[in-house]
Amino acid sequence: MIKNMDKHTVKSGKEILDDFFSNIEEIEGVDDTIANRLTELYTQGKLTDKNVVNELQKIRQQNGNEN
Repeated sequence: MIKNMDKHTVKSGKEILDDFFSNIEEIEGVDDTIANRLTELYTQGKLTDKNVVNELQKIRQQNGNEN
């Protein structure tokens, strides 16, 4: 009775995150620099709140916006 089982396959959390980060740059309104930095953190296994905040601060400083 179960046909096309692969249509209903549940993805793992890692698969969902892999898909998200492989396509993040294509999301409308997402800054390319931020997308790249987040993707780098994710692929390095360093996607933590502290690292994200630090990377965003670096981007602000590079753009001349210290706030």
